[in-house]
Amino acid sequence: MDLTLRIVLWLGAPAPAVWLLAGHFRGWLGVNPIEKLTHVTGMTALVLLLVTLAVTPVRRLTGWNPVIRIRRSLGLFAFFYASLHLAIWMVLDLGLELAWAWEDVRERPYIMVGMAAFLLLVPLALTSTRGWIRRLGRTWGRLHRLVYASAALGIVHYYWLVKSDVRLPLLLAGVFALLMAARLPAFYHAVRDGAKRPGT
Repeated sequence: MDLTLRIVLWLGAPAPAVWLLAGHFRGWLGVNPIEKLTHVTGMTALVLLLVTLAVTPVRRLTGWNPVIRIRRSLGLFAFFYASLHLAIWMVLDLGLELAWAWEDVRERPYIMVGMAAFLLLVPLALTSTRGWIRRLGRTWGRLHRLVYASAALGIVHYYWLVKSDVRLPLLLAGVFALLMAARLPAFYHAVRDGAKRPGT
């Protein structure tokens, strides 16, 4: 099962990047390829971040312990797509003009929030190795709670970006709220007791 999980991870997580790369060369990214690249990388980063947050509740509620072994890889893939998302904006959209980037950050709140979400992921990615886990000890766990704030900011970034049709960011916000609730002992015990009740 552990091998199957890893195969699914390493086939599924890179798939959006492969699709975008193929689309770049085959010309199927539409009339605004930069917008498509930005949207797909940002959405993939956000979805993978939520999947990463789902690992612990799934393990607690189902007792399926092997899933915990792919959590770090999921988080790193989320950071990879978030980095692509930022790089596309900086390089393809702004042409590496730092003055334009600073102006965008100051004048567009959704970009400021998105930048904050990315910056919170940076120390998590840098300290994701076993060596850092040993060196930081209990501090590592507290540091990596920043992922909650990063996911929340990422959803706000998306919500403020779309402006009109907010159904998808609201759906993602609901998923995030459920994943946060699933971390509460009361939620866990309620689900477990409900599963044990006869006739349910």
